[in-house]
This record gives sequence, structure tokens and C-alpha cells, in this order.
Amino acid sequence: MVNTLSHLGIGLLIASAAGLNNRQVRIVAFMAILPDLDFILSALLLAIDQDLTHQSYNTFFYLMGHREFMHSVLFALIVTAYIGFKEKDLKLTIASGAALFSHIYLDYVTSWKMRPFFPFVTEASTIGAIDFFDPVVTIISFIPIIYILAEHARSNRNNGFTGIKRFNGFLKDSNNWFHGISTGKHRTLYRNLLIVFTIWCLLNPVAKAVLINHVENTDGVDVDYQDSYPISPGRFLSAYSYNDTHYRVFTFSYWEGIEKETFVPKYPDNKSEYTDYIQRTRILYEGSLPGEVDYPVYNVSASDTDITVTLSDARNIYAQYWAYFNTEYVFIFDKDTESYQVYLKRHGQNGKSVPMNLFE
Repeated sequence: MVNTLSHLGIGLLIASAAGLNNRQVRIVAFMAILPDLDFILSALLLAIDQDLTHQSYNTFFYLMGHREFMHSVLFALIVTAYIGFKEKDLKLTIASGAALFSHIYLDYVTSWKMRPFFPFVTEASTIGAIDFFDPVVTIISFIPIIYILAEHARSNRNNGFTGIKRFNGFLKDSNNWFHGISTGKHRTLYRNLLIVFTIWCLLNPVAKAVLINHVENTDGVDVDYQDSYPISPGRFLSAYSYNDTHYRVFTFSYWEGIEKETFVPKYPDNKSEYTDYIQRTRILYEGSLPGEVDYPVYNVSASDTDITVTLSDARNIYAQYWAYFNTEYVFIFDKDTESYQVYLKRHGQNGKSVPMNLFE
């Protein structure tokens, strides 16, 4: 599972391969998880978003949103340059930069859309070649952490620590958590794991390209690399606009090629009197961030006073647990005043009101 612990584990492998001392190992370990600290900025943005103008919100989102600026190449270069200036140690600087770039690349090569080349490219993208629950990445990244925890537990047991003494031992021993790496323990194993990890992460994007080319040639379908997401190890979800009224949504894998497919209507409640509301919803959404919906489906319902347009992604049916695909925006337009409200629904939960400045 690709999470903060996974990034920490890869950082420890890099520190081990570089042969750093105890203090330097802690610096590299921190660099490996630093980009995920943007959740603090993201929480702050969420707290003030209702007080911002639409343009201000979009600007701050690029800088403060999760997996935004702090997951960019520019951010990594700035931090790496600072480490080099501050520490004046080439080996530590390279290891710190490698830890930062490994974090950004690992997120980019898994399932999440990002803007790694911001501010030069503001369009979100992903390589999307490795599943979030990839067993190879998970096992490799967790091995150094498991060793550290096991050695720390063994040290506590040998010192007879129990209860509050164990906690005190943790505090006193906090500077020695990475001692095994700084002294070269398991270094050969860690270097080999880092090599396997690197090859795996570089090979999968190539393998995905080969698979897509094979599916296109054998089944005669259009498969976009960017819009093909891993939904389980070795299996991808893709879609494209089949015609003016439907999307074609399908899954394919390394073992079977295309496995399942269906056609999803773009306008399930296609009535001409709703066209203006659908168009207004489209314009409002396209001006907002983060822009999770790539293949918009518009469901429309009406009452005596309101028109409700529910915007979802055509791929929802095959990706029920994804943050991106299982998102719905519910626009409720007042027929008389033309004012509107927006609610955000994720994974079928009750809608949460969204500030209007997110859209205009």
C-alpha cells in the first residue's frame, strides 16, 4: 500500500545505500515523508476557503492542496538546494533529493492525479502504472520499518522495559531508531531491495504502454495512456467518448486483455429543456479545482421550484472505492432566481455543501 510509511521505507533504503550517519539518516527519512505534510496546508485551505474569491481559491489550491505544489519537481529542487547549502555534504544532498523525488515519482506512478510540473504545467496527470496496493512496493518499503521496530522491541525487552518504562525507553532511544541503518546493518539487503524497487517502478510504465498497444491492435479500441488507471495489480480501467451520447468504459489486464465493458450514457435524462442547466453545470465545474471528473455524466431531475443536475464520472461503476471516480457534484438551480447551491458526495455518502467561490 502506497502511503506515508511506504515513502519512509524507501527513504530508509536510500539512506542505507548512501552509507549515512545517524543524524543524516533522520534527515533523509524526513525528506522522504516531507511532501505529505501538505495535508496541514490542505486543512488550512479548507478552513478559509469560504472567505476567498474564486480566483484566490484556485491560486491557493495549487500551492496548498494535497499532492499539489509540495508534490512538484520544483519543490523538490528547492528543498534539495537548501539541504546542499545548509549541510554542504554532497552525499547527503543527493540522498535527500533522491528521497524527495522517490516520493513524488511513486505517487505519480500509482493511482493519483497530480501536477508534478507546476507551475509550468497546470494540467493534472498521472502515469498510473502501479496499483495503490501493489504487493512488490508494499513489501519492499515495509521491510526496513519492520526491522527497525523489531530491533527496538528487542532492545526494550533486553532492558526489561514494560509499561511506562517502555515509553520512557522510547523517548530516550528516539535518536537511535535508525542506528541499525547508520551502522550498515542489513545494508546489502537494503541495497538489493532498492535496486529491485527502482527497476519495478521504471519497468511498469513501459509494460503498461506495451499492454495498451497490444489491446489497441487486437481489439481495435482507443486506449488513452493517461486515462487508463490501475484498479488492482495488473488490471486497468479506461474509457473514451464512443459517440455524442455514450462513453465506452472497460477494464483490461495483462492476462486477458479486455475483460469487461459497458456503454454509459452521457445524459441519462436527456431532455432538451434541461440543456441550459447542463451547459451551466459544465462551465461552472470546468472552472473549479481539483477537477476529478474526466468523463462527465449529467443526471437531471426537476421539481416545481428547482432543477437538480448531478455530475458524476462514467467510470464510477468499475471504481466504487476511488476518491476520484466515486465523486458526485450535485448542482441545485432555483428556477425563479437562477441562484444555485452545490453539494459534494463521495462514496454514496450524504452531500456536503460546497462554497460557491469554488466555482465562480
